[in-house]
Amino acid sequence: MSSITCQISMSLDGFVAGPNQSVENPLGEGGERLHEWVISTASWREQHGLKGGDRTPDSEVVDEVVRDVGAYIMGRKMFGGGEGPWDETWTGWWGENPPFHAPVFVLTHHPRKVLQMQGGTTFTFVTDGIESALEQARAAAGDRNVAIAGGASAVQQYLAAGLLDELYLHIVPVILGSGERLLEGVGHPTLEPVKVVASPAVTHVKYHVVH
Repeated sequence: MSSITCQISMSLDGFVAGPNQSVENPLGEGGERLHEWVISTASWREQHGLKGGDRTPDSEVVDEVVRDVGAYIMGRKMFGGGEGPWDETWTGWWGENPPFHAPVFVLTHHPRKVLQMQGGTTFTFVTDGIESALEQARAAAGDRNVAIAGGASAVQQYLAAGLLDELYLHIVPVILGSGERLLEGVGHPTLEPVKVVASPAVTHVKYHVVH
């Protein structure tokens, strides 16, 4: 059976987004600093149709985390477009060819038709909860993994429900002070570290979630 995984960048003080998030500033104040390490990698740039970037251990991690993903799940805020009923002109942050190249299931309270994008990405909007989204994502992924792409609320829900198998944290040497904290309200899961990769920019720690 496929694994349910999550990889996400986090500050030293536990935040995955800064304060005062908005449609114009989805990562909050200072939140973009959490992703500077990945944007500089050759692997991330290739996935987004860009040239350049550095071939480093960080770049190898970026290759690793997408290698066997067959479907994604994300929260409404990560897909974006504001709260409430959908503005159907909003098709995500990523342009006409999003980097997922796989089915993506968006957790939401507001129905919307399936959105087909270039490059094999489809967004399906799920209104009946995290278990339904996971069932649909597993069916779409087949033998490949399902990745919980974020944001914090989606990760928290799957971790608290005991549905997450692997958590790969990219810990960035940044202190945000406030914002959206990742490991809040998740109960007391047991996390076993299975891999550590370090660079000057970020420390990657992969945890197995014990059920």
